[in-house]
Amino acid sequence: MSFLTSLNDILWTYILLAALLGCGVWFTVRTRFVQFRMLGEMIRLLGESGGQRQPGEKHISSFQAFAVSLASRVGTGNLAGVATAIALGGPGSVFWMWVIALLGAATSFVESTLAQLFKERAHDSFVGGPAYYITKGMHKPWMGALFAVLITLTFALSNNSVQSNTICSAMERAFGLDPTMLGLLLVILTLAVVFGGIQRVAHVSSVVVPVMAVGYLLLALVVIGMNIDKVPHVLRVIVESAFGIRPFAGGALGTTIILGVKRGLFSNEAGEGSAPNAAATASTSHPVKQGLIQALGVFTDTLVVCSCTAFIILISGLYEVEGLNGIDLTQTALQSEVGALGPVFVAVAIFLFAYSSIIGNYYYGEANVRYLSQYIRNVGTRRWVMTVFRLLSGGVMVMFGALATLDTVWTLVDICMACLTAVNLVAIVTLGRYAFRLLDDYLTQRRRGVRIPTFHRAAMPDIEADIDCWE
Repeated sequence: MSFLTSLNDILWTYILLAALLGCGVWFTVRTRFVQFRMLGEMIRLLGESGGQRQPGEKHISSFQAFAVSLASRVGTGNLAGVATAIALGGPGSVFWMWVIALLGAATSFVESTLAQLFKERAHDSFVGGPAYYITKGMHKPWMGALFAVLITLTFALSNNSVQSNTICSAMERAFGLDPTMLGLLLVILTLAVVFGGIQRVAHVSSVVVPVMAVGYLLLALVVIGMNIDKVPHVLRVIVESAFGIRPFAGGALGTTIILGVKRGLFSNEAGEGSAPNAAATASTSHPVKQGLIQALGVFTDTLVVCSCTAFIILISGLYEVEGLNGIDLTQTALQSEVGALGPVFVAVAIFLFAYSSIIGNYYYGEANVRYLSQYIRNVGTRRWVMTVFRLLSGGVMVMFGALATLDTVWTLVDICMACLTAVNLVAIVTLGRYAFRLLDDYLTQRRRGVRIPTFHRAAMPDIEADIDCWE
């Protein structure tokens, strides 16, 4: 743990912090603030259905792809991660979570647009993501394979252990449930979904995600409404702490910024290379559509859901109580506002949030295991390989998370996340020019009055890659 903690500190202090903020600023400027000026278009596109189906295909709609990515985004990071950042880094970490979301939305736009451009047709749907655009766009299959391995380790394995760990902690506090028995139940529920593939994952996500998000948002609004007089004080505390004006438990300004960025990235995943795997599955008429929709997902995750948790905790004032951290802090804060039902509500909410993340994370792993099969003598196409992977992701790692300590699972996922993000940022900076051209093409069509812009391969003949999905 000492070695892992030191490695974690080096990666985040000297590499990822500057890279994420730098890329966010660059993409925001280069796309002319696409995440702000096209917010209305994002909301309009969300309601669009999938494109025309070919015989035997089962396309995923834009909304379903949005739901799958949001299922992974909205999870323990929104309830436990925010609480951890506030407890260790002070209220100012919330401000830096907002910053990384506002800038990261442009990064998410670029990576998801690229995923759509370089997607491939699978046996009954589409598949794609960073491993595909690295291989096809950069012509570096070794780097694509490295990303595929890293994202599988990060999401399908280590990230799933964080989700199950948080579920078991919340349920144990609220209902006194034994983590071992609950871990077994989670394994059963997870395997029941993941053995159905992306179609079942998309269906479950499109039902669970809206219900859990709306329910949690309504409760947060009730709590904020009951304490509306405290909101100006909370905002002042966030800003003062963000710039080191007031000292808080957790220490220096650097700790506040790093924790805000780390937990913000864990929650909204902008630039990490995860959401593009879901974005690539959507059937759309233009790659930019999923870029815009996934940018909206970053806003939904951090500016809405994470902010709800932050305000609940800061209104309660319990973030300064020593020993309260993670999901325990969120449950205790809500209990102080709405009574004994608070921990129960959070336990149910975190179960839905984290469970949806487990199945969303699983799909990211599945897409990349299938990618790796192209470079390991097609072993990934054999049924037993996917069966073993599903058992590892939905079974072994879910059970491991239920029994492991909080520090262990968070440290592991932070290290994996740092390595994964570094590889993806190199790729999207290199290939970003294609996303910029696609955005210009989309806006040109919209200015001409075209309600449903379309893209064809002939519009970018200089791309030396197989993008037959856009013929």
